[in-house]
Amino acid sequence: MNQASLKSTRLVLALLAAGVIGGAGVEALHNYSGPARAATLPPMPAATVTAPANGGQGVVVPDFPTITKRYGPAVVNISVSGTRKADAIDPEEALDPFELFKRFQQGQGRRGGNAQREVPVRGMGSGFIVGADGIIMTNAHVVKDASEVTVKLTDRREYRAKVLGSDPKTDIAILKIDARNLPVVTLGSTKNLEVGEWVLAIGSPFGFDNTVTAGVVSAKGRSLPDDSAVPFIQTDVAVNPGNSGGPLFNARGEVVGINSQIYSRSGGYQGVSFAIPVDVAVRVKDQIVAHGKVEHARLGVTVQEVNQTLADSFHLQRPEGALVASVEKGSPAEKAGLQAGDVIHSANGQPVVASGDLPAIVGQSQPGDRIQLQVWRGGKDVNVTAQLVNANDKVAEAPTKQDNAAAGGKLGLALRPLQPDEKRESGIANGLMVEDVSGAAARAGVEPGDVILAVNGTPAKSVEQVRSVVAKADKSVALLIQRGEDKIFVPVRIG
Repeated sequence: MNQASLKSTRLVLALLAAGVIGGAGVEALHNYSGPARAATLPPMPAATVTAPANGGQGVVVPDFPTITKRYGPAVVNISVSGTRKADAIDPEEALDPFELFKRFQQGQGRRGGNAQREVPVRGMGSGFIVGADGIIMTNAHVVKDASEVTVKLTDRREYRAKVLGSDPKTDIAILKIDARNLPVVTLGSTKNLEVGEWVLAIGSPFGFDNTVTAGVVSAKGRSLPDDSAVPFIQTDVAVNPGNSGGPLFNARGEVVGINSQIYSRSGGYQGVSFAIPVDVAVRVKDQIVAHGKVEHARLGVTVQEVNQTLADSFHLQRPEGALVASVEKGSPAEKAGLQAGDVIHSANGQPVVASGDLPAIVGQSQPGDRIQLQVWRGGKDVNVTAQLVNANDKVAEAPTKQDNAAAGGKLGLALRPLQPDEKRESGIANGLMVEDVSGAAARAGVEPGDVILAVNGTPAKSVEQVRSVVAKADKSVALLIQRGEDKIFVPVRIG
């Protein structure tokens, strides 16, 4: 049986024609359609509450038809178009469904890397109106790299949309259409959302506008492998490609989440779907509307799960918490005194049960905020306070760090001299070890562990020498590399 794979519910309209799934960034467009007309919607009645026989807390009985009539007009269909460079995909090659989906989405095939061509990209997703003046929420992956975004209302009016901002980290994007007096949803909160509570989704699965599906909240605070900064809401609501960006309503008609991902072997709904909490989305929306960008906080630790064996080793009562595997040099974590081997049990009073709980809590903070951590160290509890910094600072520092030990930004190689024992074992007198690779060198096929012997025929004796040769190059360089017993010249385009 194939291992189940996690899939984003990406755009799917015109897949057969385009041969790719996806959206692509959006250019700011200003030629909007005609003036908007205010929509007259029925009032939302108070939710019905029934008291259980044992006298316990009342249960909210959802009125799905009324929720749909009241807020359905505020849910929109989003279509995107653009072009993307794509490789040919070998139809004979057996791929995991998620991997195939991912490669289609990125326009990449496993073979034919040099046979790229421009292909049209068309896709569709969902969104919902949060401002009567045309502010719309959706997923960032819905509009990623799009050159044109069109929003269609339930009354069939269409508007060209401008992307005010997009945040891939939380998968939230904010659009603006030139319209007034539009119907809007009511935003709720996930704080009081209960597991087992009824929820309803409205969206455009496979392009079918305003499709309504319902289910219950299966879990809260789920951490997913690729999106650990978002504490997802798990539901059993039927969500399929095209539902991305659509609202998840509670029984009171309030939006509590944005449908974003599914867990599936087939690519379609199989009983498990995930939504981004509306609290996270609102924070992103407010930053984008005010500043046009989003800032995230960073602590600067790498954490891993605590299993029973580790719990026994650290003398923990239960296998809970986030085990600090490494602390980034110069980070808030290092300055606060966090150490590898610490087990973080709570952050700002919120329990850290699984390792993914920590980045989710940090993700709810802002740069400059102080975070209070309860840490298990050496058999006792220790309280640590760290002041978070902007997560973008890490990205800004990365090129500088690489330049200190790299052959220049053009190549994307992190190099170091060979150690004496490496020279003896390999028989190589002079060369530079590839420690990390990205960019142009990675695309050319250079791998960590390769040894650079020469650049453009000049022996590679030092990082500074290689950097000097690369700096003088125009469009490409020829790297003589040794991999195992083999030596080969690898051309790297840098122009």
